[in-house]
Amino acid sequence: MAAWQPPGKNCGRCGCPECSGFTELLNSGKKVLTDCPFYRPETEPHLRNIAGDAEYKDTDIIGNSLDFILHALPGEPSARKVVQPFRPDLVEKWNIIPGDIVLGRPEGAGCPVQHVLSVIDADPVTGVLTTHVVSPLIARDPKTDVKDVKAYNMIAFEGIAETKRNPPVFGMRQRFLPGYCMMHLGHTGVVNMVLKKPSGIHIRVEDIII
Repeated sequence: MAAWQPPGKNCGRCGCPECSGFTELLNSGKKVLTDCPFYRPETEPHLRNIAGDAEYKDTDIIGNSLDFILHALPGEPSARKVVQPFRPDLVEKWNIIPGDIVLGRPEGAGCPVQHVLSVIDADPVTGVLTTHVVSPLIARDPKTDVKDVKAYNMIAFEGIAETKRNPPVFGMRQRFLPGYCMMHLGHTGVVNMVLKKPSGIHIRVEDIII
């Protein structure tokens, strides 16, 4: 029996309607671990939780107070980042699908840093991509097919909130820090989902500004 287990999201992207069905097929040899879009091999450090065990203060690099830190959902390498390329048609034109690596800069929010994104969901109609931020080492690997969209708008973040100054409050614009942020610079956004789960406070933040 495989030691790794799927996260219980029942997303269906592996071809099974529920994670329990995937586990049965996995144990019988009819599926492999990489059929699950949330599987991240422990042998590939660049796909682990890229924030690691970092500790965070309640202010960002320029002294702005932070309401909370946004961490990855359980079993994922970073907080989910929902983006839309400046040219949304590229998602359909280039057939961007889960598992693809996308490169670009969040110019719409004013960030000067390029990000390497691993796609976990792609909508060819709207051009919206749900992604994880992953290590830049992936894009530097000559074997990796990188789809460079140049620039994109940030639609939302989703993850587990660690309260610093104030807990996330539905409907409020608050300042937070994505756990992977290399600049350690606060972002602001409107909290539009707050769910208390065993893993912590699961939130979604939209209308992102840096």
